[in-house]
Amino acid sequence: MSDAAPVLERAPTTPVLTTDDSLGIDRAFVLQMARMPALALLWVGAAIVSHQIWAAIWPEGLNAGTLVVISFGMILAAFIDGWALKVPNWITLPLILSGWALGAMHDFGVSADAGTGGFGLAVLGTLLGFALLLPMLAIGGVGVGDVKMQMGFGAWAGAYFGSGATTAAAGGASLHGMGVVFWAFCFGAVVGGAFGLIIILLRRQFGQNAGIVREIMSDLHMFGTGQVSVASKRAHDRRSRWTKLPYGIPLCVGFLLYMAYVLLLVG
Repeated sequence: MSDAAPVLERAPTTPVLTTDDSLGIDRAFVLQMARMPALALLWVGAAIVSHQIWAAIWPEGLNAGTLVVISFGMILAAFIDGWALKVPNWITLPLILSGWALGAMHDFGVSADAGTGGFGLAVLGTLLGFALLLPMLAIGGVGVGDVKMQMGFGAWAGAYFGSGATTAAAGGASLHGMGVVFWAFCFGAVVGGAFGLIIILLRRQFGQNAGIVREIMSDLHMFGTGQVSVASKRAHDRRSRWTKLPYGIPLCVGFLLYMAYVLLLVG
């Protein structure tokens, strides 16, 4: 008779399934989003202070205090884009929210600055800024941060310049906020093209760059004809072969050039 103790087989355990209800949103993301309204209030406060300082120094003509603040925001975003090749949310999202806040203040008759546009025009400027860069975003020509940067400027332009029906924010000229967003984008596109040409000349890879330009034009055609997924996939496959340009820089330079033109025109 064997003295070995009987071996008891352990019943297989069933793994306990836990339900993940995080929806991909972690604590760090929630904390980051919670800071956005506070940062937006800082931008609004900066616009109010800048408006008062401008009024004290140059009481006549266009009060461009708000434009100084949004110019600083665009320069800061462009600098970070050139350094890190991305524009962080803590700049872009508060710019969007603060533009909406300024527009809402105008609707309620709060004279925070010289702006004439309401909340609706601030939102419309945001949407226009998004729409103008959507084709390039779809083919990978710009990053999401660049788009949000343009949306932030659109929000401020809509709130400041308004519908163009009144001239308080234009120093006697009629400047529609949506027109400002569009033409500043056009100036930025020209500057971006010049930057790209300089890079092509410096790298001297003319054949390869010409091929990439043809592919980009083909992708834009596909996007315009509704083949968005195909154009996006082609752009993703091409990324390893092109030099990334921090597009926030030409957007900022184009914006500043257009703002200088506006100030010279109406100042």
